[in-house]
Amino acid sequence: MLIAALGNPGPEYSRTRHNIAWQMIEHLSVFPDLEWSNKFRGDLATFKPETGGREKIYLLCPLTFMNLSGESISAAIRFFKMNLEDLLVIHDDLELDFGIMGYKKGGGLAGHNGLRSVVSSLGTRDFNRLRMGISKPSHGDITPYVLGGFTEDEQAVLPTFLEETARILETNFMEDMDTLVKKYKKHRIIPES
Repeated sequence: MLIAALGNPGPEYSRTRHNIAWQMIEHLSVFPDLEWSNKFRGDLATFKPETGGREKIYLLCPLTFMNLSGESISAAIRFFKMNLEDLLVIHDDLELDFGIMGYKKGGGLAGHNGLRSVVSSLGTRDFNRLRMGISKPSHGDITPYVLGGFTEDEQAVLPTFLEETARILETNFMEDMDTLVKKYKKHRIIPES
């Protein structure tokens, strides 16, 4: 299985909304023990889940910048000779309220340049996704919003959002996507304020 978390490299982007997938990866229980190497124009780590069953899980954080994420992911898919069913792309999602996560198979792009790149490189929209809600801005341009930091209210509960999403990801490595979509299509972690 290949888990690809979308984000932008560089300290100026590390705590932005667009990088919420990378921030969540840091909350995986295996994260402190991961050994990263630079492969496929990204950071790659490998681990075996404690839940058993799967031989290896590859964790990829493309370093190509969001708009070229698909180049890194498709290179890894080709190298490991994986089927698309073995790919899970984790990304921020404007269409979900902040504090909601959800599994999804296929679907639209919702203006997400990272997803657009993945679709362009793979030639299909039919891949598994784990969406992390960042809400839509009430007005103005999307770009500065997604490349901006979280509000004070969001920062106060962000660790809970990241930790619980990481826990759900880790405890469901063995589940098939249809089951995950039924259980966690739009799973609210942070209560509405």
